[in-house]
Order: sequence, then structure tokens, then C-alpha cells
Amino acid sequence: MRVIKLGLISVFVLMVIATAIGLLLPATVLVSRAVNIKSRKAPVYALVTDLRNWTSWVEGMKDSSVKVESATVAQMGKTRLVVTDKTDSTLQMTWQLANGVVQQSTIRLITDASEQITVVQWQFVQQLNWYPWERFGSMMNDKIIGTLMEKNLLNLQHKIEQSNNN
Repeated sequence: MRVIKLGLISVFVLMVIATAIGLLLPATVLVSRAVNIKSRKAPVYALVTDLRNWTSWVEGMKDSSVKVESATVAQMGKTRLVVTDKTDSTLQMTWQLANGVVQQSTIRLITDASEQITVVQWQFVQQLNWYPWERFGSMMNDKIIGTLMEKNLLNLQHKIEQSNNN
């Protein structure tokens, strides 16, 4: 009985300590990547703002589990992607994961004065609950999501720059 009591108290104390440490971690996680594309904004804008064009530069969009319903709605496996706002230089999206997690994503197109280079800046923002496993798990978001974002942005850069050279 004494061992069980000690075990329960130890587990409780460890949970309190993990929660306290987790609360010290940020409640908002932001992952951002950017790429410079040697191109005017118009061709980049066409590929970025229409989800039907994502199959040409976003890895995994050609998978059979992906259903692009329209220019603003897609189902990527268990993740639902909805464009919530679009301007001449910004695309805002909501990514609803199957487990209920919601991430906000923004893609910005920034041009230089000569309009010869377009900077594509892509970011994901996720609001976290107080749960320690969620806070600790978010520490890997930059490595996981960031790596995929970099790869997709490089695909976009190569596609645009190759079509400009042809």
C-alpha cells in the first residue's frame, strides 16, 4: 500500500512539474519560411492563390487522398484546407487537422521596386492549449513543418524560374 501511495504521489508531482514547465513555453507557435523568385508577381500569384495549381509545386498534392474541390477548398488526406481571404498580395488559409487542431497559414507576395524579384513568405500560426504534451510537441513544428515549407517553396521557385527561361 505504501509503495502504491508513493507511486501515485510521484506521478502527480511529475505531472504538476511538466505542466508548470509547459506553461513557460509559448502558447503561440509561428513557423515561417521565404524564398526569392526571379519573376514578376503575376505568374507567382496565379500558382499560389488557386489551390488547383498547387499540384504543380506542393509535394503530396498529386496523391490520391487529395481532393481539390475548388480554387479555395481542398481535402488533403485528413486535413481540410480552406482559403479564408485573398488580396492582391496575401492569401490566408485555415488548415483543420483531423484531431481538431487548427492552424492559420498566410502566404505573402512582396515585390521589389523593379518588380523583377518576388519574395514569397509563407507562415503557419498555431494557438496551443495549456496541455504539457501539446506545448512540448510544438517544439518540433519548426523542424517538421518548416522543412516541408522550404521544399515546397523551392519547388515553386524552380517551376516559375524554369517557365521564365523557356
